[in-house]
Amino acid sequence: MTKEERKHTSARYDQELAEIKEKLIYLGALTEKAIEKSIQSLLGRDSDLARAVITEDNQIDLLDVEIEEKCIRLLALRQPAARDLRFITTAIKINGHLERIGDMAANIAEKAILLNEMPQLKPYIDIPRMAEIARGMIRNSLDAFVQEDIDVANKVRIEDEKIDQLNDQIFRELLTFMLEDPRKIHASLLIMQVSKSLERISDHAEGIADMVIYMVTGKIVRHEAP
Repeated sequence: MTKEERKHTSARYDQELAEIKEKLIYLGALTEKAIEKSIQSLLGRDSDLARAVITEDNQIDLLDVEIEEKCIRLLALRQPAARDLRFITTAIKINGHLERIGDMAANIAEKAILLNEMPQLKPYIDIPRMAEIARGMIRNSLDAFVQEDIDVANKVRIEDEKIDQLNDQIFRELLTFMLEDPRKIHASLLIMQVSKSLERISDHAEGIADMVIYMVTGKIVRHEAP
């Protein structure tokens, strides 16, 4: 291979890495929007919007497959080492977290359709707060990925505690509703499932932050407290 050919190959390789990063950012934007719309469908009792979130999850799934195939192709053909290898393995993990976040948004939309058919149990206060924190965690974890910023990644890991506290608070409140009036059990359980989906979304955002720290430092922190 001539020097010019090596230069062209290297440039193409760098472009492929950049494309993976760009597609992950786009996938992150899709999942963040899916969360926003699924919560809007609940707050606004808009089941058509909820059904759109469920349908649009197919786009997230297709992009997930495309990104994974690109990563596997690079691993097989380029045989990257050291930092590039960590980048690609991190990208595969982040891709998986984002796809599952899309699934959680679709799950929320499914629960919204059911809840919209019932009288509203209570004003939704903590659910939108949880969703806003979770969306911010996704955004910040991907910013940390792009900027290779472990300080931002660590802040995302700390934010997960707020989601856990809100989830516990919602559970306790709805448990009281169910004990006071058995007719409210079904709606209460559905709201609990929405809250749990948001809690799982925050866990996936934290997982992305964990992988950013691994990519930058080579250290695995997912079993360590933030």
